[in-house]
Amino acid sequence: MAVARRLAPLTRDSLDDLPSPCRSCTRWELDAVHRARVEAEYGQAAADAKAAWLSTTLLDWGSCGQVVRVDDAVVGYALYAPPAYLPGLAAYPTAPVSPDAVALAALRVEPEHAGHGLARMLVQGMAADLARRGVRAVEAVAAMPGSSAPECLIPADFLLAVGFTTVRPHARTPRLRLDLRTTAAWREDVVEAALDRLLGRRRTVGTLHREDPTA
Repeated sequence: MAVARRLAPLTRDSLDDLPSPCRSCTRWELDAVHRARVEAEYGQAAADAKAAWLSTTLLDWGSCGQVVRVDDAVVGYALYAPPAYLPGLAAYPTAPVSPDAVALAALRVEPEHAGHGLARMLVQGMAADLARRGVRAVEAVAAMPGSSAPECLIPADFLLAVGFTTVRPHARTPRLRLDLRTTAAWREDVVEAALDRLLGRRRTVGTLHREDPTA
């Protein structure tokens, strides 16, 4: 039986469908002081703070995430926004991102669905969304293989495999960039195919087992 896979924008409704702990993680959405205060409160405080952040960002800036569904179940997501909406980036030595870039904060696929191209689908969906909106580039603080970087950071080798390049090296948390300027003038009906070519040109790692479960 064929498995149905589809992308959709991240909304308040789909936020509730994210796997734990992603649905209540505020690593990026709050600065360190506010995050510590929220995490010290039990119950729904963190989830409510993330939901409030999402509502504000959707109203102020627009779409800021993608979810991937397999047979209608959310099994992965990507979260992105201008750096002003992601104060948690300030905790990393390779921040801030470039002035012309949107920050990719999080990208995760559930381990049981890793290795089937879903993480790559999320990157392509994000890139298509941002290219249509005239965004020039996406940057991410990533985790080097074997380093002591936080587990929820996107693996650098995965990002390199889907077209990112390193713009600020670091032993633990380099900053990587995907340039979208070449897609800005494309017609909407061809942008997805063109992004496939763009994202495929640097598949230096690109075997299926590199679809890391945290990405």
